[in-house]
Amino acid sequence: MSFSYPLLLGAGASEGFPALLGAGLILLFIFYLGFLSLKIKFPNVIMYILLGIVLADVVSGNEILHFASEVGIVLLFFLLGLEFNVRRLGGIAKRVWPAGLMDVVLSLGVAMLLAIGFGFDLLTSFLIGAVAYATSSSITAKLLDDKGRMANTETEYILAILIFEDLVAPIAIAILIGISSGESFTALDTLGLIGKIVGLTAGAILLGKTVFKHFEAFLEKIDDEDFKIALLVGIALSYGGFALYLGLSEVLGAFLAGMMLAEIGKIDRVEQTVFPIRDLMLPTFFVYFGTTIEFGDGVPFMLFLVVLIFWSIIAKIIVGIIGGRMYGLSKRSALRAGLSLCARGEFSVVIASIATGSIKIFSGIYIIAAAFLGMILFEFAPKITYKIYGKPERKKKNLRVPGS
Repeated sequence: MSFSYPLLLGAGASEGFPALLGAGLILLFIFYLGFLSLKIKFPNVIMYILLGIVLADVVSGNEILHFASEVGIVLLFFLLGLEFNVRRLGGIAKRVWPAGLMDVVLSLGVAMLLAIGFGFDLLTSFLIGAVAYATSSSITAKLLDDKGRMANTETEYILAILIFEDLVAPIAIAILIGISSGESFTALDTLGLIGKIVGLTAGAILLGKTVFKHFEAFLEKIDDEDFKIALLVGIALSYGGFALYLGLSEVLGAFLAGMMLAEIGKIDRVEQTVFPIRDLMLPTFFVYFGTTIEFGDGVPFMLFLVVLIFWSIIAKIIVGIIGGRMYGLSKRSALRAGLSLCARGEFSVVIASIATGSIKIFSGIYIIAAAFLGMILFEFAPKITYKIYGKPERKKKNLRVPGS
């Protein structure tokens, strides 16, 4: 059996810099930046993207890095899907859908209209709106934990909005993949795309209720952890790959693969096995995305960038204030929620990876700027709330959550 060295070494091998060496060095950089992010309490997602930008000339086209990034993002959505069985999806949607739809209209719809107003075509405008839509689940969850706000009254609402966005974003990605794959996209193509999404979803639910109904008992019989890893990662990659075969997004397939297994009693058995692989591979996705951003011609569409960042922050604050009140929060908690939803991250990166040329550059700059400003607003959300509504009076009894 012979191996093809160009395939194994990827781009850069002919120049004396093997892709395998590049991948190893990237893992070492990832370790250092991850360790540094813990020390300075700065989200590592942004640092990984910046690393990719810095190393773009060195590792551009590295096939190992590209493959690892694909596996990482598939496993991210697979584990995300594990959190949503059919019953839970229905319960969350019933309570948060008014605020969730408001979020879609303001963060995606208005951003799309702004892009059209600046002269972009419909597809590009939809892509830009999708990039501006979803709050970063990883950044927000990390900040909630780091700042000790998990017990705050607005946290449940924040998490509910994140879940709603987690459900909408894979569908938006699938639609963008379908639209961008062909030269023309007719009404019949739209129906076909919707049919594929419905069929893939129905298939996942059916498999979850039949084939994987007794999957937990089967996992318990597997003593060798290596075999278990091969099985679970294989399921995620296979259903994600099947989605690609249908012309959809692999992340939608991976999310549905997680839903298939969400019906088992204890998903922690699956999570504990897949977490280490995801944690190893996922940072490479953000690094790889950074390598695709080029700044040779400077910052494109500067005026539109400023307008989009400004509106995306205002939109999330409105979703927090009005949506939070509909959810049952007090005025101060609703404002605090809105100020905490402004960071963009992994979903925006996934969607931006579909773009090309100046739009990809524009999207990358937007994500970095929106993530940074979102983290600042999160940091000062309690102080801003105090300035507007004053500090809450301390109750002598029935005090549930300090500062809420």
